[in-house]
Amino acid sequence: MAAATESVVTPPGPTATGPRDPHDRAGRRLRSLDLLRGVTVAGMITVNATAGVQSLDKPVFATLLHADWVGFTLADTVFPAFLTMVGVSIAIASRGDAASAAATRRVLARAGRMILLGLLLGHMFFLADFHKHGVRLPGVLQRIGIVFAICALLYPRMTTRARAIAAGALLLGYWGLCLLPVPGGGATDLWVPGDNFVSWVDRLVLGEWRYVKGPSGYDPEGVLGTLPALAQALLGTLAGDWLRRGLPVDRSAKALLVAGLGAIVVGLAWGMVFPIAKNLWTSSFVLVSTGITMVLLGLFHNWFDRGDRPARKGDFFGSFGRNAIAAYVLHEVASIILTGDAIQLPFKWLAPLVGTQVAALAPVALFVAIVWYPIAYMDRRGWYLRA
Repeated sequence: MAAATESVVTPPGPTATGPRDPHDRAGRRLRSLDLLRGVTVAGMITVNATAGVQSLDKPVFATLLHADWVGFTLADTVFPAFLTMVGVSIAIASRGDAASAAATRRVLARAGRMILLGLLLGHMFFLADFHKHGVRLPGVLQRIGIVFAICALLYPRMTTRARAIAAGALLLGYWGLCLLPVPGGGATDLWVPGDNFVSWVDRLVLGEWRYVKGPSGYDPEGVLGTLPALAQALLGTLAGDWLRRGLPVDRSAKALLVAGLGAIVVGLAWGMVFPIAKNLWTSSFVLVSTGITMVLLGLFHNWFDRGDRPARKGDFFGSFGRNAIAAYVLHEVASIILTGDAIQLPFKWLAPLVGTQVAALAPVALFVAIVWYPIAYMDRRGWYLRA
């Protein structure tokens, strides 16, 4: 399904030195991160399943679909939340040897596996039928792999202040890149899809191996858009640095809430001149989406990272969060189910009673449950798929 290319997932607790057991002491203290990741995984599956249901000409709620260009929907919170959590996890799980040659090799190997997995999953239908389906080089896991590698390599080599400055410079610099004139005299209008320098670079570098074809084509995970995505992960490391300090939960949660709300306000204000657009991954979009993630992390941290609230294996969001890669792979492979008659039966039964938009949620919820059940079983058995 084409919609699956717009989803995202990141492995539980990516680190600068290799995977960490999600049930060790640090993992229990930050149960909030697993749960927030699980919420985001469930959201990812819901968004992709909704797009799949829509492809069958069924009406769905618009907020569960990505904005066409300028705008911000509930669906648009998913991918950036994972990138922010990549940075948070890198900071929390970093060890003393994070700058060593061995750690560098592990980071690059893990990033390479994520990129390869993204390419394989993104081309399942192409490998089945070369003539009907095309090739697309960028993708969600590909971007995560690149951002993870760069961020994990930078983290032990830069101070908190330096990473904050770098993130700000990337966001401001990307604004400048978006405002550059299009070579050849083409239009530059950030409110129009593809009419900007960043999209022109995608057409030049990627050719037809991009998501949106045509003379104004572009790729949502394109070449230059990786810069603000990297800034998003670097902002996540700042939150991770704060959580690493081991301050009282109330104080840490309050700081995350304040920082998140501040980022949202600045992003909304910036969006008046630099539009909030996921497909262009604008700097205003980065700040708004990062702010939302930090606010949620602060709330989850306050609710769940206390000693009297232990984790429970096999729960809904926790299972998704601890085995995010497995959930991603399974939902991609199982997406063909959404085109079947059986999973659409609840829609036919409910539509006359509750309306078509509400009824369209039934096959979506059923698909989420189908993916969750084996993931919960794996969680209870202690089986975790690593990239």
